[in-house]
Amino acid sequence: MYGFWNNVKTTLLMSALMGLCLGVAYLIGGRQALIPALVIGGVMNFAAFFFSDKIALATVRAQEIQREDDPELWDTVERLVERAHMPMPRVCISPAAAPNAFATGRSPSHSAVCVTAGLRQMLTRPELEGVLAHELAHVRHRDVLISTIAAVVAGAITWLTYLSFWGGGRRDREGGNPLIALLLMILAPLAAMLIQLAISRSREYEADREGAELAGSPRGLANALLKLSSANERIPLPVPDSQAPLFIVQPLTGGEMARLFMTHPPIEERVERLREMERHMV
Repeated sequence: MYGFWNNVKTTLLMSALMGLCLGVAYLIGGRQALIPALVIGGVMNFAAFFFSDKIALATVRAQEIQREDDPELWDTVERLVERAHMPMPRVCISPAAAPNAFATGRSPSHSAVCVTAGLRQMLTRPELEGVLAHELAHVRHRDVLISTIAAVVAGAITWLTYLSFWGGGRRDREGGNPLIALLLMILAPLAAMLIQLAISRSREYEADREGAELAGSPRGLANALLKLSSANERIPLPVPDSQAPLFIVQPLTGGEMARLFMTHPPIEERVERLREMERHMV
């Protein structure tokens, strides 16, 4: 049932992206611009569904690895997916110094888990296992598809907003309403934020819980979250603000819009829930 509702949300997000393309096109060029906008919206939806994972991985310059490249990382993922009865995802490493991780892909059979070089250097084996189990929980429930598409939609909203402002401005000089483009420029980032808020907080709590169960203990994940949170407050990760919700902890992006996309629950609350879970497991 959880996966079904994620599929519904994905369909709504892709429909919203198409509607946004049509609305901005009409604002800029009137009815004659709707057909080109329909084509552009279709291409963007196609790319979001089939190539969003490649976009996310390319953003952090991640490279796919094999077992001989990092036996411990590979074996940990393999052990967890066997325990969860899941297909083996692609395993990737980003050279980024900021310790973080995320999962991406359109389905469990077309997925990837990615960790940064900073994470590999910082975490112990139980902590690494907890982080990977968290990300595989996202994969199991198809959170990765909706999260990655939401990042694409949020990025598209920002891009189309600026396009509508400047394009709308040119149209305004021909007799249009300058307030329409300005209003869209103000409200579109808010819409992007609401998209991210609607999908992120509950899924993080659920992935924490299922990840702890999959790893066999909440302790490793709880300790990892504290370490990663502290480090990511100091070490920037150069990714677009709209992609920040993909990661297990909120990265320091340095972007002006970063605050709008801070959709992760507080680390302290996530850790407290894991500690409470551990107390009940004893």
